Amino acid sequence: MPAHEFHGPIFHDRGALDSVTRLARANPSLFHEPPMVEAVITFPNIDPVIFHIYGPISIRWYALSYIAGLLLGWFYVTKLLAMRKLWAGAPFNGKAPATADDIGDLFVWVTLGVIIGGRLGYVLLYGVLYCGFNPLGPACAGLPGAYLDNPVRIIAAWEGGMSFHGGLAGVIIAIWLFCRSRKLQLIAVGDLIAAATPIGLFFGRVANFINGELWGTTTDAPWGVVFCNDVIRAATGGACPAGTMARHPSQLYEAALEGVLLFFVLRILLVKFQIHRRPGLVIAWFLTGYALCRFAVEFFRDSESKIAGWFSMGQALSLPMWAAAAFFFWYALSARAKARP
Repeated sequence: MPAHEFHGPIFHDRGALDSVTRLARANPSLFHEPPMVEAVITFPNIDPVIFHIYGPISIRWYALSYIAGLLLGWFYVTKLLAMRKLWAGAPFNGKAPATADDIGDLFVWVTLGVIIGGRLGYVLLYGVLYCGFNPLGPACAGLPGAYLDNPVRIIAAWEGGMSFHGGLAGVIIAIWLFCRSRKLQLIAVGDLIAAATPIGLFFGRVANFINGELWGTTTDAPWGVVFCNDVIRAATGGACPAGTMARHPSQLYEAALEGVLLFFVLRILLVKFQIHRRPGLVIAWFLTGYALCRFAVEFFRDSESKIAGWFSMGQALSLPMWAAAAFFFWYALSARAKARP
């Protein structure tokens, strides 16, 4: 269950980090805007790396957030399967769409889908598509040509760069392959995974905040955060890429909306109103809710991927999600879906 563009280490891509570091050393005034606006939220002085293993391989808080999201997601789905009232009556007739063992095996496939899809999604959507049209973008730093010069960068997730939308595509493929191999109902299983996905989104966005990345626009709001500390300065040659002005903690906005709020909305719809009896309806509401939250928070995010004016890549990618949601609403409310779990 993935969470999101240009994220990973303290800065989003090693090439972009090097470019910012050189710029900061040559023009230090660009990254220091006095006076500093007092922030109510103290930015944590936490090293994104928990400990190093060998070379570029290390254990990061971001990786830990993936693990936590996946494990808690698996736990939550098994608890839903154990709620007999959810599966009594049509169209399930007392039989849940999967067993706890099925879900345990499925999450191994989902993990691979998140990692492979998330990385390839970042490379294709941002490194190739966005940077191909905007090579001077702040996070491009020679992309996409750098992938041809050094193909290892395509898989170098340790340098930063994972895409939620790519991870979502990877999860969809993983679920489809797994359900096909086990002869499980794809849409009904997909509803369960959609209900648990906000858990992963929450942990991913909190990790974005700890890493000091994907920060928001400048603000004089009393909850503004200055994304600058000793860890960031050490990683960027003494500079703070976000400057010293207070900014919206947009990562926490997304954690609250995509994670907490969306989780409880889907839980109420599933447990109280039992919309899963129309297979595909949970997926439809998840896609609608996520795209709405993402589109809204982009207005407060200092996005590196603006397409035109205020319109960002994240908002553009919300449009096909709404289109997919419309399809699943149509499918779920059709007679075919009601007759088949």
